Amino acid sequence: MPLLDDAAVAERVLSHIRNQTTDRGDAVWREPVENYRSQERFAREIECVLRRSATPFCPSAALPEAGSYVAREAAGNALLVVRGSDGRVRAFVNACRHRGTPVARDAGCAKAFVCPYHGWAYRLDGRLHHIPHSEGFPGFDRESHGLVPLHCEERHGIVFVTQDAEHALPTGDDELPEVIPADQRLLDSRASELPVNWKIFLEGFVEGYHIRPAHKETFYPYGFDNLNVVETCGPHSRVTYPFRRIEKLRDVPPADRRVEGLLTYVYHLFPNAVVAVLSRHTNLVVLEPLAVDRTRMVAYTLARCDDDPESLAEAKRDAEFVNETGAAEDRDLVCAIQSSLAGGGNDVFTFGHYESAIVHFHRQLATALARCDSRGE
Repeated sequence: MPLLDDAAVAERVLSHIRNQTTDRGDAVWREPVENYRSQERFAREIECVLRRSATPFCPSAALPEAGSYVAREAAGNALLVVRGSDGRVRAFVNACRHRGTPVARDAGCAKAFVCPYHGWAYRLDGRLHHIPHSEGFPGFDRESHGLVPLHCEERHGIVFVTQDAEHALPTGDDELPEVIPADQRLLDSRASELPVNWKIFLEGFVEGYHIRPAHKETFYPYGFDNLNVVETCGPHSRVTYPFRRIEKLRDVPPADRRVEGLLTYVYHLFPNAVVAVLSRHTNLVVLEPLAVDRTRMVAYTLARCDDDPESLAEAKRDAEFVNETGAAEDRDLVCAIQSSLAGGGNDVFTFGHYESAIVHFHRQLATALARCDSRGE
């Protein structure tokens, strides 16, 4: 089903406020704790889900011009994404075809990619352009030794990469809106590692059941206790976190209601990314599993292209509050959950009717893994 438009979301939120209700899921899900600890399960999630899904790699705004690139690991492999001279975004395995050295690191802008080991050079479209002292490689076929391409798509303001396109999972993206509009520009990017399983980390983003006890002095004074709109779209979901000030729309005709600045949309893009659309900025967070108990968070903060210094300063202040204050509380909690896993206090984690986006995630994950099982993989 397509996601609700802003006016319909506002009407549902106002109804929940009036009736002291919230969206409820259709089932309770019990996830075995061993699924957060098992090395075998972790390896299957990487191979059967993350490498076969169209996973968000970076926002389009991180590649603003020809030669702009981002190089990092995703699902355990070194990847390179670059905008070509033709404006098209391409993805490659980040390994020189000579001896496997990565040809780019971090992010930047380049006219070509030159291997730092022996100087082999590649064009922005991945073609092998130059081999120093090429006479040492008689009969070498340059045309078949470009950087190895990966399936790459740019949509909804995001660059998606599928590493195993031959066994790709359905994307379910047809009904997604333009999650990151074209008028957004990149303010900041950062990466950090946390000692936590990637699923525990992800679960903290997509439920509002915890807002009052976990964010008592940060988010809760501006929001509600356990009041959310939860929608699904293919394997993805969207959770709406309304602010108290949304009540000023109650006397506004439904057709005239505008929700900007009155709520936060949090999209879970299956399997491992979250987009939070806040009042003055947008965050794209990609959770890259490094080990069964370790995750790298790659985060991008964007705001509208606006020459107004005051608006830009407000966006930066909002981003600092969200990223360094409220989000830090969530990070502390998910790390504490991870530290408890070995103690045997729980055989399962129980996700109830108010955590339906997490239930949807685990259903989708289980379906993807069962697909592997059915093929004997």
